[in-house]
Amino acid sequence: MFIQTEATPNPDVLKFLPGRVVLGQGSLEFRDETEAEKSPLAHALFQLDGVSGVYFGSDFLTVKRDPEAGLIWAQIKAPILAAIMDFYVSGKPLLVNAGDAPVEREYEGEVAQIVAEIKDLLDTRVRPAVAQDGGDIEFEHFDMDTGTLFLHMRGACSGCPSSSATLRQGVESLMRHYVPEVQAIEQVL
Repeated sequence: MFIQTEATPNPDVLKFLPGRVVLGQGSLEFRDETEAEKSPLAHALFQLDGVSGVYFGSDFLTVKRDPEAGLIWAQIKAPILAAIMDFYVSGKPLLVNAGDAPVEREYEGEVAQIVAEIKDLLDTRVRPAVAQDGGDIEFEHFDMDTGTLFLHMRGACSGCPSSSATLRQGVESLMRHYVPEVQAIEQVL
C-alpha cells in the first residue's frame, strides 16, 4: 500500500491519500481522543505523540499536529503513515458506534429555497476547491433576519491562517454574488 502525502495551506495539518475510499460521502472531524473513540483509525492516530486532530474526507484524511508538542512533521509523519497502513491491513471498519446523524434544521418557503441555493453553491464550487487543500466547509445554518450564513471550517481549514481570507474574499464574495440575501458569513467553531 502506498500512501501519498500533501502539504496543506495550514502548516499544522498534513493531508494523507491512502489510494482508497476513506469515508466515501460526507466528512468527520475528531478534535480530541474522546471523539476519536468512534473510529479505530482516529483513535490509533490520537495515540501518537503530537497529534491533536483528525479529519476524514471522501478519499483522504488530514492529521493536525499540536505545535505545543514541539514535534516537527519529520518526526511524526512515519508513525502516522504506519498507523494508517496498519488500520487498512486490519480490515476493521472505519466507524464503530457512530450513533445517529445530527438533526438538520428545517427551512420553509423562501428561506428553504435560499438555503438550497447556498448548499448547492457550497457543494459544487466551494467544497471541491477546499477539499484539494485537505479541508471542508460545511453549512451550519442561515439567519434570514440578519442575512448571516454560518459555516464550519473542517480539516486543514480549521485553524488555518488563510481561512479568514478564504471565507471573506472567496466564499462570502461568491455567496453575495449568487445569493444576494447573504450579507455576511460567520465561522462556527
